[in-house]
Amino acid sequence: MATIGLVGLGLLGHAVASRLRAGGHAVVGHDVVPERVSALVSLGGTAAGSAAEVARVSEAVCTLLPSLATVEDAILGEQGILAGARPGHTVIQMSTISPGLTERLARETAARGLAFLDAPISGTSAMVARGEGLVLVGGERAVFDRWRPVLESVLRAAYVGRAGQAMVLKLAANLLVALHTAAAAEALLMTQRAGLDPDVVLEVLTGGAASSRMLEVRGPLIIRRDFPAQMKLELFMKDLHLIQDAAAVVGAPVPLTDVAERLYAAADAGGHGAEDLSVVVTALEALARGASGEGGARGPAVDL
Repeated sequence: MATIGLVGLGLLGHAVASRLRAGGHAVVGHDVVPERVSALVSLGGTAAGSAAEVARVSEAVCTLLPSLATVEDAILGEQGILAGARPGHTVIQMSTISPGLTERLARETAARGLAFLDAPISGTSAMVARGEGLVLVGGERAVFDRWRPVLESVLRAAYVGRAGQAMVLKLAANLLVALHTAAAAEALLMTQRAGLDPDVVLEVLTGGAASSRMLEVRGPLIIRRDFPAQMKLELFMKDLHLIQDAAAVVGAPVPLTDVAERLYAAADAGGHGAEDLSVVVTALEALARGASGEGGARGPAVDL
């Protein structure tokens, strides 16, 4: 059993903490939101006052943060992980960031004599809490082998290659999450407006060739029009822009993603940023109202 540090204890960080604790590991964590730290303590974890303090009392530190800037500061900042880490320590970067920043963090960590794993998670926080999903891992194979038992106490781990490549694959996975969720919303809205029973529709679609993981996970949210955040839309917008940027770097066209980004942006502009990304159905409803000339509030404009 190991002592694992966590920097970032939001929805995903808390789910990872719960899995680590269930696997018998000691967990020490830091977050700028006190209530999140209290939630970790309620799991049997230990609170720390900074990322550097987390590093000082752990063997490896995982970062699970919402933006590129917060990840960079958590690792390289004055009170960051590298400021408190000892030689031989490992940084396990699990946030969704850019491949370019991932590669730079790997270089700077190695320059300090520390190990680095690029280890984003594919799966919602609710899925992770149930032990579903996957950790995609890039970095030195020997470092992966060392920490694989810990990673697999959270989720199944798949080794991808060098640092940065796991992040590219995570962005590709999120590309499919974006498209499959939007497609599920389109299909369910169409059948609803045709007068079909939404529960029957969902049962039929998830049982046939048209099913997808996002239809299974987010279909019920869409038909209930209830969007508790498994992945907040405002955070997922960052991922969509990272996908577009990464695709541009390698010269890969992503026209479907570009259209989906505009749908999600419209839902975000409509005040739904704190809800689950399945709330994209509200942008489609706005398009439907506009196309049919229905009265009432139109919702956010969608420029496709």
